[in-house]
Amino acid sequence: MKVSRQTTPQCLSTTVQSVSVCINMAEATLGKDPFCCSICLDVLKDPVTTACGHSYCMGCIKGCWDQEDLKGVYSCPLCMESFIPRPVLRKNILLVELMEKQKKTGLKSAPPVLCYAGPRDVECDFCTRRKLKAVKSCLVCLASYCETHLQPHFESPAFQKHKLVKASTQLEEKICSHHDKPLEVYCRTDQQCICYLCTMNEHKGHDTAAAERTEKQKQLVENQQKSQQRIQQKEKEMQELRQAVVSLKLSAQVAVEDSERIFTELICSIERRNSEVKQQITAQENAEVSRAKRQLEQLEQEIAELRRRDAELEQLSHTEDHIHFFQSFQSLCVPPGSDALPSISVNPHISFHFVKNFVSEVTEQLEDICKKEIAKLSWEGC
Repeated sequence: MKVSRQTTPQCLSTTVQSVSVCINMAEATLGKDPFCCSICLDVLKDPVTTACGHSYCMGCIKGCWDQEDLKGVYSCPLCMESFIPRPVLRKNILLVELMEKQKKTGLKSAPPVLCYAGPRDVECDFCTRRKLKAVKSCLVCLASYCETHLQPHFESPAFQKHKLVKASTQLEEKICSHHDKPLEVYCRTDQQCICYLCTMNEHKGHDTAAAERTEKQKQLVENQQKSQQRIQQKEKEMQELRQAVVSLKLSAQVAVEDSERIFTELICSIERRNSEVKQQITAQENAEVSRAKRQLEQLEQEIAELRRRDAELEQLSHTEDHIHFFQSFQSLCVPPGSDALPSISVNPHISFHFVKNFVSEVTEQLEDICKKEIAKLSWEGC
């Protein structure tokens, strides 16, 4: 079975629709015998394999690519991978050998898998019972066909000039409303697709081109390249931003850990200074208390001596022995020497209030320094 080709020059819509024909044929054959061509739906004849790895009949893929000669970009009907320039097709020897081995062993291809139309699929207009999924629409018949009902368009010469496109429910959009002919020419003057009859009537004298797709395709490729460059740039910026976020989080974590360590050291230092101040206060307290105790002992001794002399004076005042009175009076009435006992030097109003003032002042200074330095922190300074 051989795919028919139109010899009429193709315009923008024609080339797109030609590719769509191949795509939908390929979609319709998923799940079939691996030795079947995805275009003609029959057993592979002179099988060839494209660079992307898909296999077709030599005649089928040539016919498909002949319709893409005008735009200069050739694609695989299954995966739509593009090739520039047109690849040179060579017979797949391994696939031929496997097919020959299949013939010798008598294996048969599996029956076609019926693909019924779903809610979003285009239904076949010729299925009388449960509707199968349409794989192509004909712009001449204005009808859609499943794989089975589409076969006459490939087998009968009467359908050779019919234009097949991707299955669609909006076939009227691809037909000229004035002449009921397929839209095959692009009018540059009015920026719209028209049929060939329009070039002789309403659009006569206009700047028209059946090969406008070539120029538009170049513009499309340029726009696609620019778009891909922008995507790459945005992806690069996104990656850099993600790395910056990761770096920011790591930096913040390190800063928190450093801050906690430094403040812990500061707290330890303050605790040491507090211990030192306590030790100094205690040492000064002990020194003053020791000196006060020594002076208390001296005062007690002085008071005891004064009381003893006072008792002797009292006793002397009552004696009747005049000789003893005169002899003792001289020694008892002489006041004790000023160097006998040291004078009292303990401050009765001693206080550690200055320590409180000192610690409060240090605390306020430290608090002021912390506030000023923390206020300097900003993202610009990091």
